[in-house]
Amino acid sequence: MKKGIIMFVAIVAIVGIATACYAQDPGKKLMRGLANIVTGWVELPKNIYDTSVEDNVFSGLTIGLAKGVGMTIVRTGAGIYETVTFPFPIPEEYAPVLEPEYVFSE
Repeated sequence: MKKGIIMFVAIVAIVGIATACYAQDPGKKLMRGLANIVTGWVELPKNIYDTSVEDNVFSGLTIGLAKGVGMTIVRTGAGIYETVTFPFPIPEEYAPVLEPEYVFSE
């Protein structure tokens, strides 16, 4: 009985460690993709605000708006791509397609 319990714990530990090591990368890619799909629209006000702070309000409402629209499309598209391809290590080692990984990252 004691050998059976030890063997069971050892097998569970080995399987648990192996699964966790492999599942983190595709899982992170899937979560990153879903997060970018859901929050991609945040690029619009973020770019307007950032450009307004860097330059002036008029630049924010014109150039920032254009940047925001473009980045909204890019971030949402990258999120869709990562969500669809999450099981595959494309690009290598599940690297993010877009930098920063998330809209709120610096």
